[in-house]
Amino acid sequence: MNQQVKHIVILGGGSAGWLTAGVLAAEHMANDANGIQVTLVESPDIKTVGVGEGTWPSMRTTLQKMGVSETDFMRCCDAAFKQGSKFAAWHTNNVEDAYYHPFSLPAEFSQHNLAMAWQQYREQVRFDHAVSFQSHICDRGLAPKQIATPEYAFVANYGYHLDAGKFAQFLTQHCTEKLGVKHAQANVLEVKSHTNGDIASLITDVAGEIAGDLFIDCSGSRSRLLGEHLGINNINLQRYLFNNTALAVHVPYASQDENFASHTLSTGQQAGWTWDIALPSRRGCGYVFSDAHTSIDEAEQVIRDYVAQASSAEYAKQAELKQIKFNPGHKQKFWHNNCVAVGMAAGFIEPLEASALVLVELSAQMISEQLPQNRQVMDIVAARFNAKFSERWQQIVDFLKVHYVLSKRDDSAYWLDNRDDSSIPQSLQDNLNLWRYQSPWHFDATHTESLFSSASYQYVLYGMGFETLKRTHKTQSQAKLMQEAERLFAETARKSNQVVSQLPTNRELNLKIHQYGFQKI
Repeated sequence: MNQQVKHIVILGGGSAGWLTAGVLAAEHMANDANGIQVTLVESPDIKTVGVGEGTWPSMRTTLQKMGVSETDFMRCCDAAFKQGSKFAAWHTNNVEDAYYHPFSLPAEFSQHNLAMAWQQYREQVRFDHAVSFQSHICDRGLAPKQIATPEYAFVANYGYHLDAGKFAQFLTQHCTEKLGVKHAQANVLEVKSHTNGDIASLITDVAGEIAGDLFIDCSGSRSRLLGEHLGINNINLQRYLFNNTALAVHVPYASQDENFASHTLSTGQQAGWTWDIALPSRRGCGYVFSDAHTSIDEAEQVIRDYVAQASSAEYAKQAELKQIKFNPGHKQKFWHNNCVAVGMAAGFIEPLEASALVLVELSAQMISEQLPQNRQVMDIVAARFNAKFSERWQQIVDFLKVHYVLSKRDDSAYWLDNRDDSSIPQSLQDNLNLWRYQSPWHFDATHTESLFSSASYQYVLYGMGFETLKRTHKTQSQAKLMQEAERLFAETARKSNQVVSQLPTNRELNLKIHQYGFQKI
């Protein structure tokens, strides 16, 4: 079969389905008679999970390419800025023992590896405070830009916190009204195949038969097309990352004038960790944990105690908790025949570091850029896609696991088990051994477009108390670094004071966005 790829059918809505539809429709001009046709089939009876509320800075580029106004997006999606993540009670069980993984790189990171120079000051100043002005912004509840800063531009790099349900609604309207995506609200009754195993069409209850050339499975953890129909199984990763259950809850502010954080707060607990995501209208909180290390009743008490501190004891008692079960892992392959899975249909591990939505963005981007012209070359593109995303899932496992293995907590079996050698991937063990003698930097990225930069590893390693030993011999670059380090540490402190004095609080900027909006670029 050598038919042209002219019609893409996406099964499933939510953030995964509509982001994928938007990326493809914008690039391949679905609203033009000569463009690619994009149809999204969404069941009116299936609710989306609606919990993924954190993005990476890449979302700015994704929305901009889709022609989305940042002002409209923030107004419609109850969105706020996210400048990174703060980790408390991970290194020890003291909540005051905390550090940031900010989105801004350490000062002059492309030229200088400040981690080595910082080692001699580790008892005087935290790594994130020494090398990045962004952690100081977050400490003070300030926004990463001003109202006069144009859309998608910044003073400090940022992504978003958002209401996932409102985000899906916003994307639905944008994609159907401005990008030409066809929206079929129907239940799939049957999946029909060609003789070669390719998917031919979806038989629906109210929209009839919907044929396509490429099918994208965004049906969530059910994986209706790639998993159920095509039989691609999961790779279970729970031996590395134990969490498999979450309890989520919305928490109101005491006052709508209350300022809010522009970072995700992650607090270590005895059998997992709690998240705290601030939106303009509320906070989204939850507890993600391993049910092998605690009971549901114990976990419920943990999150209710957290909510009581965040809001009130009365609200904590009556707050409705949403339970979410998941099996940490991903598909054995993501593109098979003429079907590719995106989002939870491809896999899910846990919400730490908000990797779920960025994988949707990266999947949609690669499908769009590598979109095969015809069926003849599709298997070549599929093989590349599978190789790339197998790498990325391994990178996620290693990066998430490093948060756990460096902990000094010994107050529960959960933290002790996370440090057991059998639960640590060999690739991570090798890197940790190497980083004892040399700090991660540019050559640690063994793949192009590595999902997590060496800067991200530095923030987590040195935030968790990791120590890289001083070289036993002098080098030319080391001598130059020590000279430059003093200047850069001083420059970071100066810039921190400058931006702190100029930036508004998150609440102040949010109000101005709703009143005036950002300048258009």
